[in-house]
Amino acid sequence: MIGRRRLAALLGTSLLAAPARADDFPTKPITLVVPFTPGGSIDMLARLVAQQASATLGQPIVIDNRSGAGGLIAAASVAKAEPDGYTLLMASAAQVTIPPWINRSLSFDPPRELVPVAHLADTPMVLIVSASSKAQTVGDFIALARANRGGLNYASTGVGTISNLVMESLKLAADIDVVHVPYRGAAPALADLHSGQVQAMFTSTPSAAPMVASGRFRPLAVTTKARSPLMPDVPTMAEAGWPTAEVVVWAGVMAPAGTPRVVIRQLERAFVEASLTPETRERLVVFGADPVGAGTKAFAEVLQKDLALWQRVAQASGVKVE
Repeated sequence: MIGRRRLAALLGTSLLAAPARADDFPTKPITLVVPFTPGGSIDMLARLVAQQASATLGQPIVIDNRSGAGGLIAAASVAKAEPDGYTLLMASAAQVTIPPWINRSLSFDPPRELVPVAHLADTPMVLIVSASSKAQTVGDFIALARANRGGLNYASTGVGTISNLVMESLKLAADIDVVHVPYRGAAPALADLHSGQVQAMFTSTPSAAPMVASGRFRPLAVTTKARSPLMPDVPTMAEAGWPTAEVVVWAGVMAPAGTPRVVIRQLERAFVEASLTPETRERLVVFGADPVGAGTKAFAEVLQKDLALWQRVAQASGVKVE
């Protein structure tokens, strides 16, 4: 297990950035790099909060979509950018807290080279099975897996993704052997789940909700501490008896390490306020996200916990991305 001091070091010098004259920040447009193509949930969240935050900051916030390598291309570009507050990253665990433990050829150190600005929202994952499955509960699914060791398959959106690692954490906790079948995105994975090629999947609640509503899939549990507004009748993993599979899929704004404290504080205030406006909160809930609106200190604590979680899961499961 990684030590607390090591975790703090991995988070870099986020709160120890060198002082700089930045009292007039910002004086030009700010770029918010989104590590995915337009139209996805992260992109929609970025555009929503950017519009609100730009009004507070008095400068436009330009969205720059840079997809590829699971978001690591975008994250690396921000990590190497000038630490002046004008280039930011719309980040998630896939770019920051998971790669250090599973990616053998990282070109940068995400937790050292990126620092927290604001924790905007969390999105629950949900364990789903086909509507024709015998599993009515998480307990049923685990019983089926134990009775057919190696005979069940589960889908994910790729090796090393959260949908892969959450199931691996459940496998470890429940001592089950379910075969991983990675896909290139949620759509083909969900299609094969519906057809019976795979028997289960962890996916985001917004992704699953329409097909759950249509009766094609059965939701067994969500991964957050509280139930999802999109699926209020679905229990949490803790309520289902498996608190070790509790995962917060966070989204937040990060900046290059070394960004002056005074700049971080201004960005923090603008993005936290943006995520907590009634309009933003209402739209986030519609997207299936839980508004958070937490600042730098609280966000750093989330990152510490996330680093420890994914290190433990990666080491125990042996998941690696070449």
